Amino acid sequence: MVVGLLRLELYLPGTNSLKEKRQIVKSIIGKVESRYNVSISEVDHHELWQRVTIGIAHVAQKGEQTKKVLDSVDRYVEGLDKAVITEREILLFSPET
Repeated sequence: MVVGLLRLELYLPGTNSLKEKRQIVKSIIGKVESRYNVSISEVDHHELWQRVTIGIAHVAQKGEQTKKVLDSVDRYVEGLDKAVITEREILLFSPET
């Protein structure tokens, strides 16, 4: 079993309020959830208008599967044109047997 984590730090250009930010983040999270079998949540920068950090988790039997799904989520979010990815990180964890 492998647990994969994807951390995306996003810049939201043109966002002028927390309300606008929340609408964009909710839209991104909803689209990712409906397209991929992952857990996703806003994990940092809750009170900043133009920044957000999103955490995405995926579990699979093999690391290659998890990495493939998380890479696909990364490309999908990048293609949404609602946010600019300023930082990304993928971590894979495998419990010792």
